[in-house]
Amino acid sequence: MSKIHGIAHRGYPLKYPENTLRGFRAALEMGFDHLELDVQLTSDGIPVVIHDATLDRTTNGQGLVRSHTLQELKQLDAGEGEQIPTLEEALLLLKDQLIVDIELKQTGDAMPGLESATLEVIIRLGMKEQVILSSFDHYSIERVRELDSEIAIGLISYGASASLFPYLAQLRGKYLSVKHIYVTPSFIERCREEDVRLMVWTPDDEASLQAWAEYPDLLVCTNNLEGWISVSEVRQAQLS
Repeated sequence: MSKIHGIAHRGYPLKYPENTLRGFRAALEMGFDHLELDVQLTSDGIPVVIHDATLDRTTNGQGLVRSHTLQELKQLDAGEGEQIPTLEEALLLLKDQLIVDIELKQTGDAMPGLESATLEVIIRLGMKEQVILSSFDHYSIERVRELDSEIAIGLISYGASASLFPYLAQLRGKYLSVKHIYVTPSFIERCREEDVRLMVWTPDDEASLQAWAEYPDLLVCTNNLEGWISVSEVRQAQLS
């Protein structure tokens, strides 16, 4: 089966609990070549896969993720009986299957050691060539680059800005992730000129997905995996 060029956002959250092994398996089964997941740190220093700073929306628990031990988090239901995975559990499932975009959910100094703990897991599993580390917290990405001179890194920005390019070059980063409503043809061209891989997030409706399918060099990050497969197949048929 040929790979689907796109990023499965938090697995397949339209059908399965987000950021769970079940959702990740679905993305693998559907043939995506990239997957995005979110990482935070437990109170005992273990990287776990969950998006929100608090447990309330995606689990039957309450309070801050970083205030709980791994053992406490493993007692919770993350939806349909799924557990909150550790980063190690997720990467072991995904190893040699696709590229993993790991979003570090750092906010200032909320989780000291998140970057080093995440890198330790990646390196121990021999997956440096299979991951991208990205974050809205650009100081977090600076720390990653200080810790590792080679691993692929990217910046996430809600809006588009010309100032991102020299900063990304300074960090020796190759990826830029921008909210899709801000991305214009001229911004796409600037990314090409700068040799930056542009990720757009997260168009989900069919009209938006059809529009982004016109740019095969982009990485489209979506919750609507079936929708993206459908428009991608139509686009391929038109080109063949």
